[in-house]
Amino acid sequence: MLLIDQYAYINRLAKTHPVEKIVLAIFLLLFSLTVKDVLTSLITFIVMSSLTILIARIPWQYYLKMLCIPGVFLISSIIGILLSFTRHPELIHTAIWQLQLFNWTVFISSQGVKMSIQLFFSVLSSISCLYFLTLTTPVHDLMHVLKKCKVPQLFIELIELTYRFIFVFLEKSVEIFQSQNSRLGYLSAKRWLYSLAMLISSLFVHVFQRSKELSMAMNSRGYAESMIYLEDSYQYSSRNWTIIFMIILLIIVVYIQFGGILV
Repeated sequence: MLLIDQYAYINRLAKTHPVEKIVLAIFLLLFSLTVKDVLTSLITFIVMSSLTILIARIPWQYYLKMLCIPGVFLISSIIGILLSFTRHPELIHTAIWQLQLFNWTVFISSQGVKMSIQLFFSVLSSISCLYFLTLTTPVHDLMHVLKKCKVPQLFIELIELTYRFIFVFLEKSVEIFQSQNSRLGYLSAKRWLYSLAMLISSLFVHVFQRSKELSMAMNSRGYAESMIYLEDSYQYSSRNWTIIFMIILLIIVVYIQFGGILV
């Protein structure tokens, strides 16, 4: 089991009604993406990270490691926005830094800095909302909410099967890698490429075989185009809804009163 999936079952908010967590996370996610305000996104990130670490008791070291994964892509995107290139330096009016490279001028404009800051904090707040939902809510609870929202059954089953085969991929890839590594399959660059190609091909063959076995097992047990799951019983909490509305109200008030103050 993935550690992220394990935390979803053992955290302190695991027994909280999934609708309450989804409403809070999705609203703040959409609101921060819509307004694109730095202060609002920063407060959203602080609030959601605090709920994840302090309330749900997810280890902060693991949370920081998870932030580093999208952080690499975020930084590369920001660099692409910051740096601009032109062959006509006389057209540059708002550059705060520039460098001449042969016939090209590399420069950073104030508008690029503003867009980069907005992108950084908007993405950071969005990631914190999604991580809060992922680390505190098991997948079958999310599927339960999707069913209540009348999402097509086929779409829900595809999500369930895809999620199941993530673990099949990981388990088999680790087994194949350990087997290859014990036989010095990654000793040189040439053998590394060959072993990696064999790992990928073997992995897909194994997964297709497992999917066929799963289909046969489901049909032998009377599969009738609908999978039935045991659903946990949850109760809404008036205290939780009060906290949710207070957090949402706080974010909205901050945006109305102080929106645009940082950039």
